[in-house]
Amino acid sequence: MKKQQTATVPDIFARALDACVPPAGSPVGIALSGGLDSAALLHLAHAWAQEHGVTLHAFHVHHGLSPNADAWLAHCEQLCAGLGIAFEARRVTLEKNAKTGTEEAARKRRYAALGELCAAHGVRLLLTAHHQDDQAETVLLQLLRGSGTAGLSGMDGANSAPELLGNPDLVMARPLLSVSRKQLEAYVAQHAIAHIHDESNDDPRFARNALRHQVMPVLAQAFPGFQERFARSAQHAQSAQRLLTELATQDLLNCLDGDCIELAKLRELSADRCYNLLRHWFGTRGLRMPSTAWLAEMLAQLLEARPDAQLLVTHPECHVRRHRDRLYLTPKLNDLAGMRERDDAGIPGLEKAGQQFVWKGEASLAFPAYGGVLHFDTVEGEGQGIDVAWLQSQTLTIDFRQGGERLKLALNRPTKSLKYHYQAFDVPAWERERLPLVCAAQQLLYAAGIGLDCHCLSLLERPRVTLRWLSC
Repeated sequence: MKKQQTATVPDIFARALDACVPPAGSPVGIALSGGLDSAALLHLAHAWAQEHGVTLHAFHVHHGLSPNADAWLAHCEQLCAGLGIAFEARRVTLEKNAKTGTEEAARKRRYAALGELCAAHGVRLLLTAHHQDDQAETVLLQLLRGSGTAGLSGMDGANSAPELLGNPDLVMARPLLSVSRKQLEAYVAQHAIAHIHDESNDDPRFARNALRHQVMPVLAQAFPGFQERFARSAQHAQSAQRLLTELATQDLLNCLDGDCIELAKLRELSADRCYNLLRHWFGTRGLRMPSTAWLAEMLAQLLEARPDAQLLVTHPECHVRRHRDRLYLTPKLNDLAGMRERDDAGIPGLEKAGQQFVWKGEASLAFPAYGGVLHFDTVEGEGQGIDVAWLQSQTLTIDFRQGGERLKLALNRPTKSLKYHYQAFDVPAWERERLPLVCAAQQLLYAAGIGLDCHCLSLLERPRVTLRWLSC
């Protein structure tokens, strides 16, 4: 019986790339740092591109963090020139951020620059040199951070990452993910491929470097081949995560009412399914994933607070609110009332009694101090509206409600307080604080979120408009 031949690095690379072939005629990009891994990737991709008649671009990001950064750029340019590969570099400046750290800031800026370079050259497939040892390090790092299945899934062979690359049409592929670092070292030595060494990769202050130099060698000695088994575990986690996402999608669809979640339906689910659904919901809204402890505390408050409680839970990127047994995710907004008071001196006519203005026929007027735009929509046919000539003759006032205001929506309906109307129109309490009123001669004409007072409406065959408020 013949012994099965071990697949070569070029074979593994070609098979991986066949699974994510770019659109016909589309060029392929490579993220080239100049290190051993990316130099091997460049050599492999060059041979593959020549065989398949594909245009290849190599992109290098110059962070300026190392005194050798200019030399690395020159090396990459020379490497590409020798192979006849189109090369372009992008210099980036990192902003200091104590929360994320230099390593994470460099990563984000690097991917953003790569996305920009790909867009500039029409590249739809970007190759990176992540390999099996990188995957093992990623899984172990996530395990040490207490991550769930999403984190333990590690890196995919290919995926889109619009939040990093800034381009939803760009696919990032990792064709060396099943190749070990040892195999790449052998390949580079065999083909005498020149490469640079980034000294920052030796700094144990960075978590990944500490694992790579202090932990992984011990693991390799005690558990030879552990990288392959870690990669297999990552695949199992990816499968489990796909099932969790499928379940969360179904649960969210069942619980959604417009943009909010019905808590009555959420209560029917187990705690684990609630957490799974909520994490998925946060993900679909592009929000940072909350910790397990924060999620548990939030869910307890939402489900256990008394029915009439105006519940507010603060997330770093939004507010979580409850209204009439429904759950809302709302953006963090400025305190408009406070901002209005601070801006009194800067906006003429903006006093305690509100901001006065005259309408001269504009389609809309912006009121930054009140957080929105007032639109004047033309009424067609026999619809009711405010007489244009009359409205232009008035000195109007826009302001937030002070309390006690009343509005009559139709002649055959009684005059009611704004509070009554807000409740009838199901306007949440936090929105009421940001909905202004428009008055003429101290007579309420319009309440945003509710409508026009019937006393100002005209049926005469003259130009008429209706008012509409849009918050920014």
